[in-house]
Formats: sequence, C-alpha cells, structure tokens
Amino acid sequence: MSARRLKVVLTRRLPDAVETRARELFDAELNLTDRPMDRAALEAAVRRAEVLVPTITDVIDADLLAEAGPQLKMIANFGAGVDHIDIDAAVGRGLIVTNTPGVLTEDTADLAMALILAVSRRIVEGATVMAEGRFEGWTPTWMCGRKLWGKRLGIVGMGRIGQALARRARAFGMQVHYHNRKPVPDMIVEELGATYWEDLDQMLARMDLISLNCPATRETHHLLSAARLDRLQPHAILINTARGELIDETALAERVRSGRIAGVGLDVYEHEPAVHPGLLGQANVVLLPHLGSATLEARQDMGDRVIANILTFQNGHRPADRVIPAML
Repeated sequence: MSARRLKVVLTRRLPDAVETRARELFDAELNLTDRPMDRAALEAAVRRAEVLVPTITDVIDADLLAEAGPQLKMIANFGAGVDHIDIDAAVGRGLIVTNTPGVLTEDTADLAMALILAVSRRIVEGATVMAEGRFEGWTPTWMCGRKLWGKRLGIVGMGRIGQALARRARAFGMQVHYHNRKPVPDMIVEELGATYWEDLDQMLARMDLISLNCPATRETHHLLSAARLDRLQPHAILINTARGELIDETALAERVRSGRIAGVGLDVYEHEPAVHPGLLGQANVVLLPHLGSATLEARQDMGDRVIANILTFQNGHRPADRVIPAML
C-alpha cells in the first residue's frame, strides 16, 4: 500500500463504521450534515478529490466532470445503480468508475415482495382504517383484496434482483414469467419454472402483476410508456423498485385516476423526491420513500464494497466492481 493516503471525498453521510474505516485508510473528507451537495459543492469536490464517493442524489454529468482537476482518478459509487453518472464521459477522461452490485439484492427483492403483498391485500388501507379508529368489525365483503397463489408475475429484468424476487414469488405459489435482453441460463429457468417472453408487449398483456427490476438506461427510459401501460389488464398490479424513469409517471397517474389499472406499488419516482400529485392519496396506490436497500446490513455492506474498491485501486489493481459502458 502506498504511504501517501488518497484524498477521498464522501458526498453524503454513510454508516459510522464505514466513515471511521475510510478515515483510517484514506484522507477522507466526510459530509457530517448529510445534506446533498449542491452543484457548486460538487464542482469544488471534483477539483480536490482523487476519489469521489457519490450516491444517487448526486448528478455526475459531463459538465461536472469537465470541472475536475487532473488528480481525480476514480468515482467509487455508493450504490448499485449508476444512471446518475455519465459513464461514457467518465471513462473518456480516464476515470475508473465502480459500484456496489449484489449487496442489496435480497433487501430490494424483499421490498418488492412486500409491495406485492401490500397492494394485493390492501394492507396499507387496512392499517389506515385501524389508525383512524374506523374499524367496526368483520364483514364478508368488506376490503377484499386478491390472492397471490396461482397468479402470473411478469418480471421485467431478470438480473440478480429479478431472480431473487422470482424465488420469493414461487414460494407464494405464483407463476413466474420474465422479459430480459436474453434468456437466463437453463439451470435458473428450471429452478424457477420461469417462462421467457422476448416480446415485452405480449408479456404485459397477459400478467396479473408486473414488477420492474431493470436498470435505467437510455433504452429503458419510459419503458412503460402510455401505450404499454394500456396493454396491462384492468386487474393488473404494477410494482417498481428499480428506477422511477422506467415509467411515464404522468401516464400512470391518468390510468390510476380512470381506473384502468387495479393497483400500484412504487418505491422510486420519475422526478424523485417529487411524486406526481395524481398518485397521492389514492387508495390503490402504495408509495414508499425509496427504501429498497434501506437495511442496516445492506448499507454497511455497500460501504464495505466502496472501501474495498478504493483499496484495490490504490494498490494498483483493477477493482472487481468496475463499471464500463458495455455493462449498461
């Protein structure tokens, strides 16, 4: 290890153990306020950092990178998604970009399954009735939801999280279908009993539930456009724990208002943290504040991966989690 310690700038507050370890290993600059850096602060950060540790709240675009000093060598992202980073611009400047894949797979799949249950069984509605003191006793026809057993779940994006969700869905007796850029290996298909659809439109029209589990890229922006939302069956439920930009939120709000979709569960939003007003206050819409990786274990693991990637780079080796344009 080099005797000189790398200048590392963390843009947000991370778990205490991660920050402490970063201070032990590097010349680490912390953000103790935990307020997102504004543009001026980010520009100043890339002028002094050798390694920048951003999060999803930071927009690392080509204009920002043009402000970087020659000392900036690495962007070690705290998180798996890197759609807030212009990877082409970063690589074009010779920067190494890393992320933290895998460590949040199970937690995000848990949350997707929780949203499926919450929307299908009207759990949030029921909890609200109890909190407001409106429960007057059981009746045969009141607040009936839909069972999951035997329902068809269409997973859009069969990567780590999509597969983890499929395993949970199978345990609930659901039939797993999926759309992906290419079929997953036969061994996984056999384990999950999964049906592959090359044509997304055909799959959407046949599913009881749809879960989005793919990355946000230029190609997947508004993947669920107004036209594709109209392909969903009226009883269908839509879940998104991936990225808000995958859905045309204005079109979704209109279809919720007009009753053309039975239920929606969202953890991410197109213009986050803003939420389309047409989605607020709807009984059949469950909205969460981006909790996908929000477990103590996942956040600690993410920080550990960030530090491991920086150490690997500092020691002159290629980080295991390096992101290159071809991966997107």
